[in-house]
Amino acid sequence: MSTVNKAARFPIPLLLAGALTLGLTAPAQATPPDIPSAATANSELAALTVASEGSLSGYSRDLFPHWITISGTCITRETVLKRDGTSVVTDSSCAAVSGRWYSPYDGATWTAASDVDIDHIVPLAEAWRSGASSWSTSRRQSFANDLNGPQLIAVTDNVNQAKGDQDPALWKPPLTSYWCTYAKMWVHTKYRWSLKVNSAEKTALQSMLGRC
Repeated sequence: MSTVNKAARFPIPLLLAGALTLGLTAPAQATPPDIPSAATANSELAALTVASEGSLSGYSRDLFPHWITISGTCITRETVLKRDGTSVVTDSSCAAVSGRWYSPYDGATWTAASDVDIDHIVPLAEAWRSGASSWSTSRRQSFANDLNGPQLIAVTDNVNQAKGDQDPALWKPPLTSYWCTYAKMWVHTKYRWSLKVNSAEKTALQSMLGRC
């Protein structure tokens, strides 16, 4: 995962060309599965347990094994890259060698897989603080590689890195037009995995769902 800011990697005109020129045609929208309606998300949010966040003591990303093999030589990351991109070409190891990826967090389009991260909508550290610290490693692996719900999405790498492990009370996608969808995905993931929310997080999610 690259940690270099794009503004440092590319001159501004080139950055804009790479992110925006390709947007002259309608971009493919990264759409994870099982995104609920706003009404369902509001009901699920109301059903979540509200509690103070737990400690990060003992946390390690290694306790959430990823990425794992999904099919053949394809790991979770490459599977999501193919799902969320357009015209994605892969090599014999299933690595994406070309394609286009539109990041709904910031509206940028990229043509190199190295510019794209696979974001855990609910970050692994956030899950740990919200209940996953008591899970088995097997359950944490399933969570970290969840392709059945809206937990994984391809987005601009340094935008994902800016998010870190913050919940919606502390970080939201730069594009306010995506806040509704982001909140629906966040709530549904926490609901599916029986994770808790804190009070500030719940308030932020209610406000974001109010935009739907």
